[in-house]
Amino acid sequence: MPQKPKQKKIKFKINDKKITDYMFDFTRTIVFVFAIISVAFTFVIRDANVVGNSMLDTLHSDDKILITNFMYEPKCGDIVAINAENQIEKRIIKRVIAVEGQTLVVDYSKNAVYVDGIKIDEPYVSSLTREPSNPLQIPYVIPEGYIFVMGDNRMISLDSRDKSIGLIPVDDVIGKAQFIVFPFDRFKYLY
Repeated sequence: MPQKPKQKKIKFKINDKKITDYMFDFTRTIVFVFAIISVAFTFVIRDANVVGNSMLDTLHSDDKILITNFMYEPKCGDIVAINAENQIEKRIIKRVIAVEGQTLVVDYSKNAVYVDGIKIDEPYVSSLTREPSNPLQIPYVIPEGYIFVMGDNRMISLDSRDKSIGLIPVDDVIGKAQFIVFPFDRFKYLY
């Protein structure tokens, strides 16, 4: 019978320098990723909690949303987070109806909103548009540096129609709501 060739035993030698280099590279990568995420969440992406029902049926109370604010300029139809601390000492989330230079008419008798003379299609509105008890004299043309916002639940929303909120300075816009991220069963992109 032929003899089996002897198998050589392979010895692994652990190189302490390679392990140290690997651990250093791994740690440096983790720190770098953490720094990028921190910068993104500080300057580009923010989160907010929805409080109240003024944006029903689009947003529900206690929804958690992600907001982007990098190089953002408000546009009609966008859902925005607003720093309304000067007006009512809190942050609010509303929909942009008109921006600077646009004409605006809110016709309560017809339950209609006209921007630049055209009735806007608002499939997201969940209730009749009521006139607030403390109505703002809405300017026909939105002035430079301001936007006009309304909630989707027009029956209860405290928004630009009311003197306590009024027109919103563009500088008070925190950013555009992009996603509902919690609760998970409501996860969706907000267009």
